[in-house]
Amino acid sequence: MNTQRTIDEVPVAHTPDGGWTTWPPPVLAGCTEPAPVDAPDLDGYWRTVEVLVDDQDQPDHPGLGHVQRVEQRGDRLVVTGGGIIHDMRCDSTLERGVHDVAEFDKATEIHVVASYEDGEHVLRPKGMPIEIRRRREGEKMVWDYLGYTARLEHLAPSETDPANVSALQPTAGDH
Repeated sequence: MNTQRTIDEVPVAHTPDGGWTTWPPPVLAGCTEPAPVDAPDLDGYWRTVEVLVDDQDQPDHPGLGHVQRVEQRGDRLVVTGGGIIHDMRCDSTLERGVHDVAEFDKATEIHVVASYEDGEHVLRPKGMPIEIRRRREGEKMVWDYLGYTARLEHLAPSETDPANVSALQPTAGDH
């Protein structure tokens, strides 16, 4: 019996009302479709180990220690972290991008176009003049977020049960 699923067979995941407080299981577990050749390899659990604001190290930044899980199969990418689940197709369409809630309050609706461009994962929220980018630099993932750049270390493959990732146990740096 074949237990593998395609990304089209998995329902789109959304943040539960009020956000999650216990890590949910991976959304795309069992899917084996490779990411597009122009996509950076972002799959896995990642922890923020460095934050820069205007190229200056921020050793007390609240984002340090933040953990996110990126699942990457086919043109589909799911980011889980900070109480949210953002499930998207990276095909440059609003229709198949993120339709969920913002991390800051787990209630404000967001609609985001997702794409792969020049080896980066790019998010463009509808109606906002910003971009959020993720890329690889060597062993690290670099995340250009709102007002800062974070460097993240890889912790485990994305299909790892969250209960088996020691860094996911609550710490003062998680949010």
